[in-house]
Amino acid sequence: MLNKIVNDVTNRIIERSKDTRANYLARMKEHYGKRVQRSQLACGNIAHAIAAEETKTKLSLKAIENPNLGIITAYNDMLSAHQPYYRYPEFIKDIALKNGATAQVAGGVPAMCDGVTQGQIGMEMSLFSREVIAMATAVSLSHNVFDAVICLGICDKIVPGLMMGALSFGYLPTVFIPSGPMPSGISNKEKTETRKLFAEGKVGEDALLDSEMKSYHTAGTCTFYGTANTNQMMMEIMGLHMPSAAFIHPNTPLRRAITEEAVKQAIQNTAQRNNFTPLCEIVTEKTIVNAIVGLLATGGSTNHTLHIPVIAKAAGIIVNWDDFAELSNVVPLLAKVYPSGSADVNQFHDAGGMAYIIEQLLAGGYLHNDVKTILGNGLYEYTKYAVLDNSQLSWIKAFNNDSSILSSKDEPFSHEGGLKLLQGNLGRSVSKISAIAEEHRYVKAAAEVFHDQLGVLDAYKTGVLNKDVIVVLKYQGPRANGMPELHQLTPALLSLQDQGYKVALVTDGRMSGASGKVPNAIHLTPEATMNLTLAKVQTGDIIELDLNNGILQLYVDEEELACRQITMPDLNMNKIGLGRELFNVMRDNMSESEHGATALYV
Repeated sequence: MLNKIVNDVTNRIIERSKDTRANYLARMKEHYGKRVQRSQLACGNIAHAIAAEETKTKLSLKAIENPNLGIITAYNDMLSAHQPYYRYPEFIKDIALKNGATAQVAGGVPAMCDGVTQGQIGMEMSLFSREVIAMATAVSLSHNVFDAVICLGICDKIVPGLMMGALSFGYLPTVFIPSGPMPSGISNKEKTETRKLFAEGKVGEDALLDSEMKSYHTAGTCTFYGTANTNQMMMEIMGLHMPSAAFIHPNTPLRRAITEEAVKQAIQNTAQRNNFTPLCEIVTEKTIVNAIVGLLATGGSTNHTLHIPVIAKAAGIIVNWDDFAELSNVVPLLAKVYPSGSADVNQFHDAGGMAYIIEQLLAGGYLHNDVKTILGNGLYEYTKYAVLDNSQLSWIKAFNNDSSILSSKDEPFSHEGGLKLLQGNLGRSVSKISAIAEEHRYVKAAAEVFHDQLGVLDAYKTGVLNKDVIVVLKYQGPRANGMPELHQLTPALLSLQDQGYKVALVTDGRMSGASGKVPNAIHLTPEATMNLTLAKVQTGDIIELDLNNGILQLYVDEEELACRQITMPDLNMNKIGLGRELFNVMRDNMSESEHGATALYV
């Protein structure tokens, strides 16, 4: 029996999206189920497409009976999560040939590491990279010689960008293949403590670098439950991975086996085989609701309040933060993974992982089961856990090996999901409250106002913030400076909170999946460039942040606000240097955060 609120929200989304979804599907069905007619291409077109291939592959590509897979790869060897993809195209091509198909690298897309750019100028291009990835995916597939798509990508903006681009070719079957998380290094708690001690000046850079290198130490995704790993949760619960594929380590026999199975499945899903399943039939209103439910039930990244709306919009589906909020009121929190707990994603997977989460959500009526996946109809296969049995890939029944990491639907860690919508006269914002202790969820204090991260850190170092305070950091939105993540602030604010002060952050910027234990109101919309109230907030103004009740309120008389002049910082410096000048057109046309902070679907 489907939960009533889940059903009501889904029906509301379906009704809201009726026209846009119909238009999208009409575009897709112009190409529905058609084999790519390579034989109808001009001879010069065919020759260019197959010139570099071996003779056997050339013969196969000329025959429309043999599916051709287009690989979109986000490989680079600077991103630890993407470094394992180096050999994937070679492996995929080999598996394809053994199964009567071919595969070609259709194109590569950029892959930024937010860990490298955190607190640096390059972070101002991070969100824009999602749009570039979407466009690069479309360019890669525009050769029109592919019968299915394999997407190789994991991290923050990369999976959403790949999804956006692939959905413009939604008439093609599409399979996402992850490479998995790195083995666990030092604990996230230890890493966070070292960062805090460094912010307090109690340890030096040598100790900090040693700690960071013991945490981020080999190939694979970072092990905390941030945006990259939330992406993998999302792909699995949407049925775009092989079951249980999200959190298997790179370069292991199990990872190789499940990747091989994913390639075989992509072949089976083409129009030349017997399980034709285009992407547009998998990504529906119900699938999008399932993605939101998964986000809430696992305490996933706040970045997905930007990414899910824009992925949905790429499929003609319209969602907003009211949908997230209403679902969060009923979806139970079933996982405690850092920063919402002490466990990392490896411990989460070993405890039972996504198979158990999906099993419990289905049993509780929180997920739509009447959806398509790359395997066919329904999510039942995704309640199984992948293992190797005598070197053979198989799936076993879902289990829960650690009740401190996973909880059942009947005894959840919380009866509400991990996100909260905040509203008031400052606008609308979101907060990841699953990571925030109950005693820190209410702050009413005077504001300290800043226009950049360095100003906040300087104020911390000089003791200006040693009090109950709400730090207001504005002009960090998409149109101001590209909406960089502000995770660099976390150690300083956490230090203040640990000293006993009531501390909170209010910003139109982002804090990422690692937003941590400090109360916050992020993604504030409208952003300061368009929000007169936010723009007029001054140091000393009283602000109330009530996470449990969803309140964000500025206590300044309306007449006084009307008389205030806006002092806007010079944003021109955010438009030049390190390639930022190439993104000015995009920056000036970004939508509000609630609508995905996108320049592609305004």
